[in-house]
Amino acid sequence: MEARDLGNEDEHVPRKQVPGKPRTRRHSPEEKAAAVRMVPTLRAELGTEHGTVQRVAAQLGYGVESVRQWVKQADIDDGHVAGVSTAEARRIRELEQENRELKRANEILKRAASFFGAELDRQHKK
Repeated sequence: MEARDLGNEDEHVPRKQVPGKPRTRRHSPEEKAAAVRMVPTLRAELGTEHGTVQRVAAQLGYGVESVRQWVKQADIDDGHVAGVSTAEARRIRELEQENRELKRANEILKRAASFFGAELDRQHKK
């Protein structure tokens, strides 16, 4: 009897959709940038902002909220709107990771100091 491969390592094998959980798909930075560039172009062509994000999303087959968030983040990154830029968010994540690592190292050092301090006390009492 041949063993079945239960893993899902192959990206082309569709995963089972969990009810109530939205499906996620990663888009490349190039895909996002192309969608973001299309929105102002379409706005200029139509002469209105109403419905442009929805049209771009429909044309490209992306989710409307995904495109809306990409456009919003692009406006923040370009300095048109106040908010945390992509570079700032990345730096904050890096600093938070470094902080977690330093806290772990500090805890290890505290335990080591306690252990060696107790060992010195034992040797001193002998």
